[in-house]
Amino acid sequence: MIEELVIRPPSEAESVLLKATDGCSHNACSFCAAYRGVRFRVRDLKTVFAEIGEAASLWPDARRVFLGDGDAMSLSAPHLDSILERLGQAFPRLHRVGIYANARDILSKTDEQLAGLKARGLGIVYLGLESGDDEVLSRVCKGATAEEMVQAVVRAQAAGIKASVIALLGIAGPEGSRKHAQATGRIASRMNPRFFSCLTVMVVRGTPLATLMQKKQFKLPDPHAILQELRVVVENLDCHGTVFRSNHASNYLPLEGTLPKDKERLLAEIDACLRGETGMRPDFLRGL
Repeated sequence: MIEELVIRPPSEAESVLLKATDGCSHNACSFCAAYRGVRFRVRDLKTVFAEIGEAASLWPDARRVFLGDGDAMSLSAPHLDSILERLGQAFPRLHRVGIYANARDILSKTDEQLAGLKARGLGIVYLGLESGDDEVLSRVCKGATAEEMVQAVVRAQAAGIKASVIALLGIAGPEGSRKHAQATGRIASRMNPRFFSCLTVMVVRGTPLATLMQKKQFKLPDPHAILQELRVVVENLDCHGTVFRSNHASNYLPLEGTLPKDKERLLAEIDACLRGETGMRPDFLRGL
């Protein structure tokens, strides 16, 4: 059974965690410290199968599994098929398998392959949009354009795989904030993901973004500006059936609702906080 740290989305808190890869094949995003110093490696199927068997002996009634590490979706479709098939055999009550993915991972697979992964239990992909602004995406070395990420999410969801998309407030700095927020809302609308979350960027020591900040080449917007940015994102969202959240520990204002029916309420809650009628989460309670 694996004992090293596995990074997983908050919504996978109750899932069995299994690693199909070590590290992240891209591992270049300037804000991310998750896999620094970890060499990307595909774990051999014999090892993965053994860990599936051990996990099944401990949690035979598990209904959810999350496959790590940073982008196990980078594995070939036949490789993933083998893992998903073994998971289905080992966990008779398995309802959903989740996985991190980037646009390249999804777009490299055919529609038939994506449908096959869905049929074998892949239920949700987690994709970091970060920004709808291609200038910002290039600056943070995302490795994909906004258009590529739109196409990836659209294709995954067409195959029946839900998408949970994440954007980063503050990643454009004060000067690019409004453009970033407008573009992010519009791109997320084109994706129309099942879930869309806004996190607030946290500058982590040892990352290229931290180095830029030390050199005064990057500055975080202040809390009020972050909330203004969040408002612009929400204002530009035209999604249908999307669950929206900004309740991550990094955020100043926890929000949750379903679009479009809760859009006006979400905007009103942001406005009330901007006017000082409700308080922001203090910095000492924020974190990754």
